[in-house]
Amino acid sequence: MLSEIFVEPFADMVAAPDFLMQVLWEGLVSGILYALIALGFVLIYRSSRIFNFAQGIMVVFAALTLVGLHEAGVPAWVSVVLTLGVMFVLAVVVERVVLRPLVGQPDIILFMATIGITLFLIGFGEIIFGGENKVMITQELGIPTDSVVFEPFGGLLILEQKDITAAGIAALLVIGLLLFLNKTRMGRAIRALGDDHQAAMSVGISLQTIWVLVWFIAGIIALVTGIAWGARAGVSFALEVIAYKALPVLMLGGLESISGAIVGGLMIGMLEKLFEIYWGQPLLGGNTETWFAFMLALVVLLFRPQGLFGERIIERV
Repeated sequence: MLSEIFVEPFADMVAAPDFLMQVLWEGLVSGILYALIALGFVLIYRSSRIFNFAQGIMVVFAALTLVGLHEAGVPAWVSVVLTLGVMFVLAVVVERVVLRPLVGQPDIILFMATIGITLFLIGFGEIIFGGENKVMITQELGIPTDSVVFEPFGGLLILEQKDITAAGIAALLVIGLLLFLNKTRMGRAIRALGDDHQAAMSVGISLQTIWVLVWFIAGIIALVTGIAWGARAGVSFALEVIAYKALPVLMLGGLESISGAIVGGLMIGMLEKLFEIYWGQPLLGGNTETWFAFMLALVVLLFRPQGLFGERIIERV
């Protein structure tokens, strides 16, 4: 019985490699989007040691702003630019109204502040945009919605062009972010601030400027993620739940590792899809994608509490 449970799915993979590739592709796309959300968490945590609980609602708020502006008659690409402006204003307001007065406070206070930001954006967003589901403006943005069909191994592999576009844009965004952090003066300042706040400030790095910058970058990431997820599932406040998948990604990759967020997101996206199709549906009736990532992260944390890419922290007492 046990041999059938564990061996038979592998036999199915070998017997239908085209279907296996389809499953892996679906998981890869989901993993890329998980990684993008996790990057927003990592950036803010690296620069300020704040775990930004509001990153999920920022994805929803950015997507709703984009759709709402277009519904008001603003052209699609102008709506994108204006939405980026809204996310910049949000970054400035968060820094000046919420974070600046709390400098030097315990981490738990700053974490609770981000929960307050979340609740505010939910209420503010519902007042402005309403609570109904909206359709992402993919065609207006020039994002193709057709499918591309391949015939590997004598079978069919169907790739949605909007998923291909999302994967390509996400890859460019990650490459651009890595180049920014490693090759520019402001990027090096962000890294320095993450390594040692006091030392960075002593050489003239402005804490307030960096905080505005990283929150704005997190807003850009939120907008890209919101467009990609919205194209797949529509835009509503239920989209915030997807952001919780970034939590096990962070557990796997570590809170401070950009490469860890990328690898962790891809791992979880593909593994949860494989488990759902080959083990979850036949054995457990399906719906394992809601909890598989958290169980995987728990198993990893039992053996490596700092995550796969996180640094071991040693505190002297």
